[in-house]
Formats: sequence, structure tokens, C-alpha cells
Amino acid sequence: KLFSKGVLRYGELKKELPSITHKMLSQILKELHSDKLIERKSYDQVPPKVEYRLNEKGKSLIPILKMMADWGKKNNPKNHEK
Repeated sequence: KLFSKGVLRYGELKKELPSITHKMLSQILKELHSDKLIERKSYDQVPPKVEYRLNEKGKSLIPILKMMADWGKKNNPKNHEK
């Protein structure tokens, strides 16, 4: 979602991924930030405001992930059951 939407706040990400738990989303965002795939910008205000965006390194993975998704669709056993 960060690729298609640009900048998202935590709550917006949670809405886009309703089945993910808060703990898992928080953990994944921390890992992506630690791996330097996303940028995290926090604002000193109440309530807290934090924005996330893909950086150039993260964007460079998009073509690879798209190819993997395409491969998965083509090789899904459910597509070959007929």
C-alpha cells in the first residue's frame, strides 16, 4: 500500500490491512525501517503523528515483488485443478 499511496499514517495502514494485528503491523514497520526500506517521520504533537513512506531502496523491490506475485498466480495449484 505504501507504493501505491505514497505516504500513510499508522491508522491508514491498519485500515488497509484489517486482518493484521496491531502488534504484527508495528513489528513489520519496525523491521522495514530497521532494514532501511521505509522512512518514518514522527511529528512532535498530541496526539502523536507518524508517517511512513517507501524510500528508494524499498521502491527498488517493487518490480521483484510484482514478478514473484505473477509467478505465484501462474503456478497456483488451484488454477490447474480443472
